Amino acid sequence: MALQNDLLIRTAQGQKGERTPVWVMRQAGRILPQYLAIRNSLKDFKELVKTPHLAAEVTIQPVDILGTDAAIIFSDILVVPEAMDLPYDMIEKKGPSFPKTIQSPDDIKLLNTNDIADRLAYVTEAIAITKRQLAGRVPIIGFAGAPLTIFTYMIEGQGSKTFSKARSFLFRYPEASHLLLQKITEVTIIYLKLQVQAGANLVQLFDSWAGTYNPLHYSEFGMRYNAQIVTAIREVPTTIFAKGAFFALQELGQSQASVIGLDWHTTPAFVRQNGCADKVLQGNMDPCALYGSFKDIQKATRLMLEGFGSQAHIANLGHGVYPDTSADKVKCFIDSVKEFQLSASAH
Repeated sequence: MALQNDLLIRTAQGQKGERTPVWVMRQAGRILPQYLAIRNSLKDFKELVKTPHLAAEVTIQPVDILGTDAAIIFSDILVVPEAMDLPYDMIEKKGPSFPKTIQSPDDIKLLNTNDIADRLAYVTEAIAITKRQLAGRVPIIGFAGAPLTIFTYMIEGQGSKTFSKARSFLFRYPEASHLLLQKITEVTIIYLKLQVQAGANLVQLFDSWAGTYNPLHYSEFGMRYNAQIVTAIREVPTTIFAKGAFFALQELGQSQASVIGLDWHTTPAFVRQNGCADKVLQGNMDPCALYGSFKDIQKATRLMLEGFGSQAHIANLGHGVYPDTSADKVKCFIDSVKEFQLSASAH
């Protein structure tokens, strides 16, 4: 099925589009009253993730309400460790928590890497339903957690200020760490390929805790496995979003990823000067800019877009939209991106 709006895909492939495409990380979620109405009717977050027709419904909501140029499937990066027999709980207002964690190399042997298609069928079914219901209006983004970020959760068991359990595991058990990361990588490649088969037009790796690690460790235990994944997924464009890893720009630039996602801690000029001049970039608006006035949001958006200039760019925030952000402010950001390019081309 041909896409009616293929702007995001063309841009991800490095083609010049008529304007900058725009979507927002965590666009399907708590900022939308329509999402909350569905979420509040269920017992927990995971029930929504695992109910394909509802996951599809909340995936499409931002396209209808906010006017985004893509739908990103409603799911969670932690479905992968759960599929490997390391389940998680999502605790309201606190985030994920793992009742059982990897504490020693012996625990790695207990992980399951079989039957991934069956164990994650609820995600691929949600993508297939979304594909049918969107009927080609916009592309669908699939995603997974990057291996080092998944590794971090499997060992740490929850969010942390220091992530010292996960970081020290690399020092104490380097060989076992590589074994675990390779297992995660192989499962992730299978999972992303299944998402593409179900209808995803682009896939993104979320390396949320990339900036937690020192540069040498991130290269050895992070980028090495991200590179394996983007090399294996050739059917659709790929994005790596390595939050906080400005020190890895050279490696990101040399990777086969189609798009490099940026947080808000850097500038387009810095990124270009440090190895990503030839890459399609995504981001990097500070999510807190959306707490400003409508006029301030328009100004911040314009400054961001001017900073990227003629370099191929997908407009987005530098992280997921915060849950108490007004949907009207998010729509203002999206509309500002669309209006900027149109007004710029008029001159």
